[in-house]
Amino acid sequence: MTGAGRGTGRSGVLGGGGFVAWTVGPAAVALVFLFLLPLAILAGYAVLTTGEQGEPILPFTLVSLTRALDPLYLGILARSLRLSLETTAICLLLGLPLAWILRGMRGRARSLALLAVILPSWTNLLVKNYAWIVLLRQEGVVNSLLVRLGLVSEPLPLLFNEGAVLAGLVHTFLPFMVLPLYASFEKLDPALLEAARDLGAGGWERFRRVIVPLSAPGIGAGVTLVFVPALGAVVTPDLLGGARGMMIGNLIQNQMLLTQDWPFGSALAVALTIASLVVIILALGPGRRGERVELL
Repeated sequence: MTGAGRGTGRSGVLGGGGFVAWTVGPAAVALVFLFLLPLAILAGYAVLTTGEQGEPILPFTLVSLTRALDPLYLGILARSLRLSLETTAICLLLGLPLAWILRGMRGRARSLALLAVILPSWTNLLVKNYAWIVLLRQEGVVNSLLVRLGLVSEPLPLLFNEGAVLAGLVHTFLPFMVLPLYASFEKLDPALLEAARDLGAGGWERFRRVIVPLSAPGIGAGVTLVFVPALGAVVTPDLLGGARGMMIGNLIQNQMLLTQDWPFGSALAVALTIASLVVIILALGPGRRGERVELL
């Protein structure tokens, strides 16, 4: 009996280990070969010397990493951080009420509203950016409407600037903020909101002390899903911003494909990766702390 029990327990453990290996194993292997290994190669390129054709060669050097600290490139990185933060803030301000409205809908109306939120993410990024070009160019819809209404005497420079890039980024990443917020709001216990109301909490107090703490994981996920890809955006700044709207992703692309300076491009990519990881850690921190709700 004891031996049989030990055998059963051992086979159960082995069975559980095999289950984990077959389920989590492929994802872990894919993560190593598709993310960690390329990242390690990129980091290795960043500390190599640039060859005559731009290829990374020995000996090891910190020239590329030091060059990345030049004020010109730091300015592009600062612009990228600022535009990404502005995109995230606007998506959060728009996403909070939109997700709350979706939570209050029922039946067919909710399904149609969710479809309207998700549908833009199904559209090709180039199509969305060219649509903004049609809207914002000097002979576009917005300028034509402003001139006809007499609000301006001549077309405004709405395209090829940071404002156009910001509009394109918000349009692209808003669904990635709304959906995590909606998922968090759906999990809220209505009894907690009723309890807060019975204790005298007004609308703002309920939002600040109940809704936000319980939705912190969704807020953190939304911030991460918006900020990180916005920071590395390439197509939108290139089409809508031009030289004035260049971001760090465009700079890396130019170094890799045009200048073909692989060590310097790798150094910039490593800096971008570090900045993204810092934001992820900061964004997920409130989610871990947001489990307590104080009603008094």
